[in-house]
Amino acid sequence: MQNPIHLVRDWYLQVVAELHKCTWPTRQELVESTLVVIISVALLSIYVTGLDWLSGAGIRLLMGTW
Repeated sequence: MQNPIHLVRDWYLQVVAELHKCTWPTRQELVESTLVVIISVALLSIYVTGLDWLSGAGIRLLMGTW
């Protein structure tokens, strides 16, 4: 059985090696991606809210409790 300290060290070195292979986004790319996500979430929430309101109104109309 291997020494646990050696296992942790090997794991850490592998993680560091893999992180050096990554390409990190520039600040501009990060800002643009964040804006796309925020706008997409806002539009989706407006869409879901509208569908919820319409379906609720339709059910109230069918139930005769409008």
